[in-house]
Amino acid sequence: MDLSLYVSYWPILLKGLGFTLYVCSIALLIGLIGGLLLYGLNRLGWRVTSFIYAVYLTVFRGTPLLVQVYLVYYGGPFVGLDMTAEQVGIIGLGLYVAAYFAEIYRSGFASIPPGQLEAAYDLGFSRWQVLIRIQLPQMLGLIIPPGVNQTIIMIKESAILSIITVPELTTAAISMATQSFTVIEPYLFLAVVYWLLTFAVSKTGRWCENKATGYLIRT
Repeated sequence: MDLSLYVSYWPILLKGLGFTLYVCSIALLIGLIGGLLLYGLNRLGWRVTSFIYAVYLTVFRGTPLLVQVYLVYYGGPFVGLDMTAEQVGIIGLGLYVAAYFAEIYRSGFASIPPGQLEAAYDLGFSRWQVLIRIQLPQMLGLIIPPGVNQTIIMIKESAILSIITVPELTTAAISMATQSFTVIEPYLFLAVVYWLLTFAVSKTGRWCENKATGYLIRT
């Protein structure tokens, strides 16, 4: 191994890492908000909104992210949808994970026993009080583990964006490999950095889960 390559290509790799963090952060925000809006749309109970919810989940969860990104980036201009690679990557990744977060929210709320809600209403709690004091505290502890898992998957899926020339970490590693005619050094760096990112997210998620479930009595 030639460790001096990391010194020579450090600016490119650092820039790629920074852009990966930027893309994943914005996409995660879009996914969290979009998933909540989708869940709210489904909660309306109308036939039209339920149909939109079902179609959205079927399309985005039933097709690979790579295919979705390809269709928007290369096929978008034919229908007047002209966006940069960065815009397609961020929005595409965000909309993709929104479908999964919508189901995470739905399962979290659905896991709360109906008897607790009925008892709260009988005691005179308003719908807002029920949401804040009963549903959210229990739901958060339940959705954090799958939410963290989905975030980790999203970080690894972001490598796909290199296909449409988004200047993220994988693109930087590929550039290093083609310029230096090496394979081990750039892709080993890529593997280690992705592992560190997912490890950090996992530890942060575990800390948040412990905080969210601190009201439970542990034996």
